[in-house]
Amino acid sequence: MSKLQKILVRARRQVFSEMVGNNPSIFQGEGYDFIELREYMAGDDIRRIDWNITAKMQKPFIKIFREERELNVVIASVLNGSVHFGSEKFKQDVIAEVVAQLSYSTLKNADLLTSYIFTDRMVSHNKPSKKIHQVQKSVSDIVNFNALNQKSNPKVMADTLYKRLKRKSLIILVGDFFELPDFKLLAKKHEVVCVIVRDHLEEKPPQMGFASLVDPESGATLESDFNKFSVEEYAKKVHTYDRKLYETLRKHQIRFTKVYTNERVGVALRRLFEGR
Repeated sequence: MSKLQKILVRARRQVFSEMVGNNPSIFQGEGYDFIELREYMAGDDIRRIDWNITAKMQKPFIKIFREERELNVVIASVLNGSVHFGSEKFKQDVIAEVVAQLSYSTLKNADLLTSYIFTDRMVSHNKPSKKIHQVQKSVSDIVNFNALNQKSNPKVMADTLYKRLKRKSLIILVGDFFELPDFKLLAKKHEVVCVIVRDHLEEKPPQMGFASLVDPESGATLESDFNKFSVEEYAKKVHTYDRKLYETLRKHQIRFTKVYTNERVGVALRRLFEGR
């Protein structure tokens, strides 16, 4: 079984098999919009009776709802060179798993699915669809993409999505976000959520002594002594950057979660969307 097939099978099983009974789709949809109260009439659904108002008025009243429109879910993956890294699995493969689970959950909820891939430009775009083959196409594009020597540009992604998406959408951005993004304008128009995919080693690398490392974005080689002091200093810089990233996202009212390459993707996603 290929890597793509394994990712799709695992994601589909988690969404359609494990998420049953008390575990519905990750997305709760936009539900129903309350309009008004009116007196109960023969044939009305008794489950819609407002018992508090009924007790006050001494006659039955029911709630009238208008079903809101389906969600328009947009999943945008950021595939720069740094996702070609991982101690157990490449971050690129974990991004594919995240997209697979989110995509299957979107379709299970009967919502519209749109997907994008970005580097420092828009690489691909799959139009809104409710068809299951859209998931395989989206995940295949990620798995087969050559991320080495690719750079990211969050501004290009934010500007592109802002201009292209006319209808209010739930936009889920997936990447490692080692470049501070500005999604302020995008978040004013849409609901924006970030899934940050990381590997523990890139946040807290081991002491390796003298070593040569290759930058997966630029291809440049870095030779250095990765001793206790230099490793701790690097870890502090990553921690400081992440604090700034979290503060920026919270400031713009963007919810987020971090998924590590050795973690179960479904657990982090359910935690992120719980109570949405």
